[in-house]
Amino acid sequence: MQELKDHTDTVAAPEGDKLSGSEETSSRRMTLNMGPQHPSTHGVLRIVLELEGETIMSAAPDIGFLHTGIEKQCEVKTWQQAVTLTDRVDYLANLSNNLVYALAVEKLIGDIEIPPKAQWMRVMMTEFTRLNSHLVWLGTHALDIGAMTVFFYCFREREDILRILEMFSGQRMMTSYIRIGGLALEPPRGWQHAVGKFINAFPSKVDEYENLLDSNPIWKRRTQGVGFVPLEDLLDLGVTGPMIRAAGLKWDVRKDEPYSSYDQFDFEVPTRTENDVYARYRVRLEEMRQSARIIKQAVEGMPEGAWQADAPKIVLPEREKMKTQMEALIYHFKIVTEGFRVPAGEAYQAVESPRGEIAYYVVSNGTSHPYRVYMRTPSFGNLMALPALIEGRLLADSIASLGSMDFVLGDVDR
Repeated sequence: MQELKDHTDTVAAPEGDKLSGSEETSSRRMTLNMGPQHPSTHGVLRIVLELEGETIMSAAPDIGFLHTGIEKQCEVKTWQQAVTLTDRVDYLANLSNNLVYALAVEKLIGDIEIPPKAQWMRVMMTEFTRLNSHLVWLGTHALDIGAMTVFFYCFREREDILRILEMFSGQRMMTSYIRIGGLALEPPRGWQHAVGKFINAFPSKVDEYENLLDSNPIWKRRTQGVGFVPLEDLLDLGVTGPMIRAAGLKWDVRKDEPYSSYDQFDFEVPTRTENDVYARYRVRLEEMRQSARIIKQAVEGMPEGAWQADAPKIVLPEREKMKTQMEALIYHFKIVTEGFRVPAGEAYQAVESPRGEIAYYVVSNGTSHPYRVYMRTPSFGNLMALPALIEGRLLADSIASLGSMDFVLGDVDR
């Protein structure tokens, strides 16, 4: 933290009890920078804090240090090229961004049918993304509060997930695996064994995290009753995801507005009513169990058939066909060099990312490039609740409240 300035206010003694000048009491207010270099801010976020003693009197988030300009960059890319940019919006939930963008563009195209196998595979991969994101959140959040062991345990499981993602896409993080029209690559041989082995063991790992933290007196004192904000205020601020479900509102896009065959999966939406840091921890812990449940159903019931749509003017042909069929080679050349045209119009699509409701508003003017891609990201809305979470509370509690929000600054500065 870096001190910017301080204010010294002289407090006068009551009439009839006047003190000498040297005995006058004074209170000192300080304005401090927290971030953007502070590791506990979970990204390049600057928070201007005004303190009176150890109490936070005001907090002002200051964003804009990433300068990504991703929304504007999409306008100079072809429709398919923009998929790689969506990976970078939320680098812990890249597949969720791939999916919501693909679904929005497929709405605009209209006459494209995504095969059941591709839809189920999309569900499975985005749930792996949810696990990956929640594991990073839990590990770093626990580390902020002083629980180091949980960090190592969470990153142990995350490493297994990254290996699975690499198995499917060739990349550990920025996979770009979900594409317009289906998937980037055919699922690899032996994926059922690798995924099944991980997902059968994973619930016991969540039990380990729970055993380490649930009865830990330090954890409970640092999280219970901390970071409370009334539900009505959260709704006014546009907060979504685990934060709103920890306040008692059972809203999840996967259940309330199903997409990509989520209506065929059996899972629950965890909620709590305490609406504090501890409740958000409990909700995300249970969400990991539910994601494992969805992935297991996907492995056991994965449909057979094609993994991408039958749309040769939009989907790249298989490499074998490209090498042996002139028509496939022509389609490949035109898609890669010119892109494909999308009918003029606009589409809005929302999905449930690990941080909350993420939505893309996509506009086409009939060319091979998006006219506009606007992203309604959950981290931006959730961050608006930061002052309400920490104002009037102790400075030591700000890190716990901050971590419980689980925002990613790439999801804020677009």
